[in-house]
Amino acid sequence: MSKKTTIKVLYTSDVHGNAMPILYGTNEPTNLGLAKYASIVKAVRNKNENVLVLDNGDLIQGTPLMTHYVKEHTDKENPMVGILNRIGVEAGVIGNHEFNFGKEVLHDAINSSSYPWLSANLVNEHGEPYFGKPYITKRFPNGPKVAIVGVTTHYIPNWESPSHIAGIKFKDALTTLKQWVEFIREEEQPDVLIAMYHGGIERDMETGEPTEVLTGENQGYAMCQEIEGIDILLTGHQHRILTGEINGVLVAQPGNNCIMYGDIDIELESSDGKWYVTHKNAEIIPVGDVQADQEILDYMTEIEESTQKWLDQPIGEIKGDMTINDPFEARVFKHAFVQFVQDVQLDASAAPISVTALLNNESKGFGSVVTMRDIVSNYMYPNTLVVLALTGKDIKLALEKNAEYFVLDEDGTITVNPTYIRPKPQHYNYDMWEGINYTINVSKPFGSRVEEISYQGKPLEESNTYHVVMNNYRATGGGNYDMFKNKPVIQEIQKDMVELISAYFEKHKIVTAQVNPNFIVKA
Repeated sequence: MSKKTTIKVLYTSDVHGNAMPILYGTNEPTNLGLAKYASIVKAVRNKNENVLVLDNGDLIQGTPLMTHYVKEHTDKENPMVGILNRIGVEAGVIGNHEFNFGKEVLHDAINSSSYPWLSANLVNEHGEPYFGKPYITKRFPNGPKVAIVGVTTHYIPNWESPSHIAGIKFKDALTTLKQWVEFIREEEQPDVLIAMYHGGIERDMETGEPTEVLTGENQGYAMCQEIEGIDILLTGHQHRILTGEINGVLVAQPGNNCIMYGDIDIELESSDGKWYVTHKNAEIIPVGDVQADQEILDYMTEIEESTQKWLDQPIGEIKGDMTINDPFEARVFKHAFVQFVQDVQLDASAAPISVTALLNNESKGFGSVVTMRDIVSNYMYPNTLVVLALTGKDIKLALEKNAEYFVLDEDGTITVNPTYIRPKPQHYNYDMWEGINYTINVSKPFGSRVEEISYQGKPLEESNTYHVVMNNYRATGGGNYDMFKNKPVIQEIQKDMVELISAYFEKHKIVTAQVNPNFIVKA
């Protein structure tokens, strides 16, 4: 007589430090975060016998809470890990942002976890998984055996500071996953194989048409097409919300910031002593207005109070207007807040040329009184600065890359290139430059849009070398700025931008909002 059972998988991805159900920029309550998710997990476990709870990476970075933790409280347990320990997560995956605070913070997080962090393709010099287990198995009581294998996008060396990833080799995620799936199927003979991939889907799931430049950063579609033996592929990294099937593999991605979570049901039936998958279904569900779990809130009390006190510290004053009302206009026309960031970078590095970006469309700039909350809300990444030696040709190539951010709509009006919005917003990959003058003509074709580049009143010389300061993400070629890869490093500034902005206000208690109109974007 056959038996039937159902396994329910709950998973998060790209939580990015969101523990509490608030927006730190305004302190307004909102429906996101692990404290709410914990209540959902408890309710699901009360109703279901076979539940598997997983996290797909980019857990420990992304909010002022975690910035403050790293600056002041690393003697204590990493709060994101502490919450997942209390939730009872079975396994996690290493995400690319796990490296942002350096290896020591990451190792501390892993060592304090009651669950394994899986990443089969991040290996040491001997080819062994650097962070321990590449996969785990779980046998449900009187039921099926499930194997979970994890891999991470191998594109991380294109973004991360070399010191943060020293000693780690990043093997191709697709190739490595294929090898491990074959091994697990043969050696473990699981009834269900779940692949967790901190990476995304590079093609339209129905048509197979590329949805991005195929760099190898995201390989989820190819994994489904080229690897036999995967039942479910849990993805992330792109911050997309999707479910579907590719070549019979159930695929999901639950967005970011723990606004939503993945809920997967796997129905099985036993025959001849073996379990067979009969049906698979995935939903992406908002955490919604569920009450936050009191145990988690109590656990977070001390670090949260410390974070709020830190955020409310006044740091400096602004004379004039440095608020951002329209992020698109702040990219087309030089904005006082962007000018301020450039001035901070130039001051910290003494370089003559600076590159920065308005990091997202939620940045509001600064009001008349600036607090730490304002700084971390506008500069949410723990970037450090690097000064590179670039040729004029490198600069010209980078400016042409920037110019691809714009297109003309049907009316001939300048607007944002849709590829910078979908499948993932990438406004942070449009840079603005300081120390040179230039014009972008959007009516011209890609690759020939930049006009009249000058430096100190003279035309930029392609063969000359110039010192340029930028954040560490861009300096390693992040955002497909290949012209910056492997260029001579003149200086590395180890303090992150939050520290550098704070230090700038210590030197200049009152900063005047001003603009050097050194670039033009025209149709």
